[in-house]
Amino acid sequence: MIQVDISNVWGPISLPDLLGIEKEVFEAHRTLAEGTGEGAEYRGWLDLPTRGPSPEITRIQKAAEKIRAESDVCVVVGIGGSYLGSRAAIELLQGPNRNIGRAKGDPQIFFAGNSLSTRHWNELTGLLEGKDFDLIVISKSGTTTEPAIAFRGLRWMLERRYGTDGAGSRIYAITDPCSGALRQMATEKGWESFVIPPAAGGRFSVLTAVGLLPMAVAGIDIMQVLCGAMDAKESYDMYSFENPVWLYAAVRNLMYRKGKTIELFESFEPGFRAFGLWWQQLFGESEGKDGKGLFPATAELTADLHSLGQLIQQGQRNLFETMVRFDAPDKKMTIMGDVQNLDGLNYLEGKTLDFVDEQAYLGTVAAHCDGGVPVITMDCGELTARTVGELFYFLELSCGISAYILGVNPFNQPGVELYKRNMFELLGKPGYEIKN
Repeated sequence: MIQVDISNVWGPISLPDLLGIEKEVFEAHRTLAEGTGEGAEYRGWLDLPTRGPSPEITRIQKAAEKIRAESDVCVVVGIGGSYLGSRAAIELLQGPNRNIGRAKGDPQIFFAGNSLSTRHWNELTGLLEGKDFDLIVISKSGTTTEPAIAFRGLRWMLERRYGTDGAGSRIYAITDPCSGALRQMATEKGWESFVIPPAAGGRFSVLTAVGLLPMAVAGIDIMQVLCGAMDAKESYDMYSFENPVWLYAAVRNLMYRKGKTIELFESFEPGFRAFGLWWQQLFGESEGKDGKGLFPATAELTADLHSLGQLIQQGQRNLFETMVRFDAPDKKMTIMGDVQNLDGLNYLEGKTLDFVDEQAYLGTVAAHCDGGVPVITMDCGELTARTVGELFYFLELSCGISAYILGVNPFNQPGVELYKRNMFELLGKPGYEIKN
């Protein structure tokens, strides 16, 4: 079970504050579990965890084996929840540099369709030259601008290289089960396809084929991910503050009420940065509406202590931190001695790097708390695929409960469509003509 340490939040909030919000947390959890709140039809993610492979999971595993065997590169095309979850898991478990030296049998994985940058497109197409590659395209509709443009260009590259039939055998569509442009294309062209369950919206879809197929292609044991999520489902079905999900949801809402409008979600692992971006979308889209919501920001420590550290320590007192910790790995790095000791590090001789990391964490927490910045710590234990599955579910459950405490629908995102309407008007998309 993930341990949530709130010993460093007292001051801005008090024990009476925590006890005073208990009834709200209870009601929010019950609302989510029983489906009596707004957006209840999008709670399908609650039942995604499993301990046994379904026919869909077996198909995902077989497709991943085929991709791994035949391609040097797999390109995942999608934006938002269509790619953030899989990228989070892959980089956390395998590192941000995992693509170096990979080829057939263990392909590189690139992500496309999440920007409109020509430079990024040129870099990607250059990296694909001379490489065998497959495409995983993820879109509920198939018409979202960024992934649709990328998919059209990459599909053309596949067809030029392998012919129409050969290209079709290298395209995997993850989309709506019944409707939409991508579903129509997949059906007409015979591409292998997987379903985005209608009851699991994009930012809550990481435990579907959306997240699981790219993870499996990366060589992650997706059954361990799902078992970890099932661990979470079973462990966090508690209606008391013994539930760490309750502690996290309650404290972040209390912080918000005390004027802490920014949550800084951090880890001392460089591979955690993409996970922070997944969390950022999860909470940002779920809570940021009706003039409400914490601003979700993410940071990588200790690197960002040399950029954001000054602001955190002495800037506006409008933020709190959530630090995610994992056990040190079995393989250690020991600091050696040096005769000259010009760098002054001999006092650390014989110490391990993870020992230094732990002291950096403790020192950072002490400094920030002294500076008026409360810190929540999540201790996740050993970093494994099972742990990642548990963390995904823990945060999704926390988000649903937290949003209901806040008084908003966790599962809609009406504001996301506004920039698209303006863009479509400027582009001259049919049906979006500028009205004088």
